[in-house]
Parts: sequence; C-alpha cells; structure tokens
Amino acid sequence: MKPTRQQRLARAKFALPSFVTLLSIACGFGSIVMSVDNAHVGLAADYRMSAILLVLAGVFDALDGFVARATNTSSEFGMQLDSIADVMNFGCAPAMLLYCYGFVQLGVDHPTLLRAGGLACFVFVACGALRLARFNVNVGRTDPRYFVGMPITAGAACVAAVVVAWPAPLTTVVQGYLVMALMVGVGTLMVSTVRFPSSKQPKSMGLWVVIGVGLALLAWLQTRFFVLFFVLYISFTLLLNIAWQLGWRGVPAPAVYEDDASDT
Repeated sequence: MKPTRQQRLARAKFALPSFVTLLSIACGFGSIVMSVDNAHVGLAADYRMSAILLVLAGVFDALDGFVARATNTSSEFGMQLDSIADVMNFGCAPAMLLYCYGFVQLGVDHPTLLRAGGLACFVFVACGALRLARFNVNVGRTDPRYFVGMPITAGAACVAAVVVAWPAPLTTVVQGYLVMALMVGVGTLMVSTVRFPSSKQPKSMGLWVVIGVGLALLAWLQTRFFVLFFVLYISFTLLLNIAWQLGWRGVPAPAVYEDDASDT
C-alpha cells in the first residue's frame, strides 16, 4: 500500500535529526581528509581550516539533539548514530589532525618521534571511545550538573585549540613531546572520574560576568583565547575537585547516586 502524505511527513520528521548528525560526520570526515592531504605540505591555513571543521562538527552535534527534542523524534537509532559520530568527529578526527600537524614532517628526521606521536594520538582516540561508552551506560545515574571525566567534545576542542592558535606545523622535537603530553593528558582527563561542570549548572550573575570577561578576552587575544580558556577551564576544575576532597562546600559537590558510588 502506498504511504499517505502524513506518513511520508512523519518519516521525514524522524529522519531530520539523523540528517543533521550526518552533516556532523561530513565535517569530521572533511577534517580528516584535509589533515591527511596537508600532512606533507604543511600549510598553516589548511590545518586551521581542519580545526574549524571540527568546530562545525560540534555545532551540528549540538543541533541534532536540539532538533530531536524540538520535533519529539528522539530514538534509540538516533542515539546510537550520534555516539558513533562522536567517536569519529571528536576522537579520530582531532587525533588525525594533531598527528599530521605535529609529527608527520618532524618524523622525516625523527622516525621514533613519529611512532611515539602516533601512539599518543591513539591513546587520545581510545580514551575518547571509553569516555563515550561510560557516558552511554551511566545516563540518568550521575548528577546532571557535572560530567564524570572531561567530555569528548571538550577534549577535541582543547587539542584543536592549539592548532587554531598556532597553525604552522611543528618544527622542533620539544614541541613534538609537548603535543604528545597534550594528547595523553587530555585523554587521561576524559577517562578520569574528575567532575567537570556541565551547562546544567544554575545560572547566576557571576556567570554572566565571566561570559562578559571571556568575550572581552576573545576580542583581545583572538585565536589565542581558546588555549587560555582551556587552561583556565581545566585548572579551575581540578582545583574545585581538590577543594571538595578537602571538605570545601562553597560550590555544591555533585550528588552521589547509589549506582555511582563506585565511580567516586
């Protein structure tokens, strides 16, 4: 039987969030292709564009959830597709970007560094995949005001911020080791049990002041602002978790659910 117009519209409505997710995947794949094509050329503008494509992937990643909620078309299929997209867009794509940017040209004269850099980038991918798997099984079992471990989207943005700020490929071994430390360090934060504040924190006047200061710094520092943002974001989060361990409750600590007790 031929489907009615209403049935076709219903199917199209359910396909819309998945289409937005596919746009996110397209941006992530485009970033990988651009990184690989530029690996032996080393054009700073192309590396920066590859990082910008990751930002666009993040925009579509946020938009697909918004579209699904707005149209009441959330589904298990959509959630699985979104999770697969996140592994590629925010795990594989930034790892490939940093591998090409940081190690391919250096590896001509330092092959050991090339292999070590590839291993560090794999650690980032593996930690991102583990972070997503843990998030998927813990939905509804942790305090929504806090993420358990650094979100993979924030991890991808953190490493990509380095390329946005300094898009020219690396030229010294010391820089290569610093990028390796960055990839392993961010990966470790993703699989840690450190609580990172989420967007579901209660809004206050102080938050708007921080946003205003951030916009002023963005106008002043431009592309370097994003590196400063993540340095402050990670430092504040680590200090906050240490303060909770020492008994400070100036900022409410995350509620511990019964199923979450072993994760603290």
